[in-house]
Amino acid sequence: MRTAQLADLLRPESLDDLVGQDHLFGRSGIIRRMLSNGRITNMIFFGPPGTGKTTAARIIAKASGMTYHQLNATTASLQDVKDLLQDTKNIFGTNGLLLYLDEIQYFNKRQQQSLLESMESGDLTLIASTTENPHFCIHHAVISRSSLFAFHPIKPESILPVLQKALDYLNQEQEQLPDGRARTVSEETCRYICSVSGGDVRRAISLFENAFFSADDEITIEHVKLFDAGIGDFNSDVHYDLLSCLQKSIRGSDPDATAFYVARLLALGELLSLCRRLQVIANEDIGLANSQAAVVTRSCCESALDLGLPEAALPIAHAAIYLATSPKSNSAYLAVNAATQDVNAGKGVTVPKHLQSPLFEGYKYPHDFPDHYVDQEYLPVDLKGRKYYKPAENKYEQACLAYWEAIKNNKKRS
Repeated sequence: MRTAQLADLLRPESLDDLVGQDHLFGRSGIIRRMLSNGRITNMIFFGPPGTGKTTAARIIAKASGMTYHQLNATTASLQDVKDLLQDTKNIFGTNGLLLYLDEIQYFNKRQQQSLLESMESGDLTLIASTTENPHFCIHHAVISRSSLFAFHPIKPESILPVLQKALDYLNQEQEQLPDGRARTVSEETCRYICSVSGGDVRRAISLFENAFFSADDEITIEHVKLFDAGIGDFNSDVHYDLLSCLQKSIRGSDPDATAFYVARLLALGELLSLCRRLQVIANEDIGLANSQAAVVTRSCCESALDLGLPEAALPIAHAAIYLATSPKSNSAYLAVNAATQDVNAGKGVTVPKHLQSPLFEGYKYPHDFPDHYVDQEYLPVDLKGRKYYKPAENKYEQACLAYWEAIKNNKKRS
């Protein structure tokens, strides 16, 4: 009986065989162009699971001629890293070492820092991957020495050929068995598998393989549904509808509806999506009315990810209800959005001369003046007098408004 995973057996071995990620590996893809010019740099791949991060790293390693090692940060230790780095100092690593570090977010700060010296010297080339936002989980010193590349969910049309390869492989396997029978599958069934896989090729292959062995002759959608509970379907309307309902409930200051949608999302295992959306809400919908909300939410989300489900429900509930019951303001978001329209229109290209380095000629240092304020222009000439920020009707913003109006009006009179 075969023990290897079918997804690994079907793993592409060249850039031409990679599925999706044309912006990186297509004919004009940035990484393909780098490789064709002999350039291999430290890279961080981030994106959903099953989108080709590990496969791409292996292909790059093969093309590089360097000694290749792979570690998974969920199980690797600091000693494992030290042992690999030692290889760069002997004949085994004369061409340099390329390390693929999967799930780098599970390495702590010290473990990540242990890579820096070898990355700096060029003895080690790092390709790391994560399913999370790298700016939240990867040490800034590692990021500063690396290039970030986003991997996107694979489009259903791109997964279809993979399922055909899976069918051919499984049917060939069956031919070796005394009573082995080939299966068939309709395009409709394949498209259904692609649609429920959430852009995850590995998941699509796993669903297909399970359905293959549950069918006698033709693989049908019903066979697929036996193994698909609809959990984590990131392309479905349900996923986005629930997140939208949650945000609208919090924005509408309804803690009861908030609790319900949090429960629905947790039941679907949507922990990461909840953490991301709650942090968006804290800054978009609560904003300056309660700036502490962003801090509390960030702390709760970090706790939730550390704990994992089911205990993660506790800090998630804390953050969600806190946001629902907080005063609301989107003034900061609206201010930057209004300014963005001017930026996109090509306005404000030349900043005031007294704000330009290196001389800052004519600049007045506010801390040298009473109340730490002096009247001077900060906006570009063509935007002089433009008002982007409009304080909302909440205690904090109104207090700030009254404070600055008093100081600025006093300066105008003096």
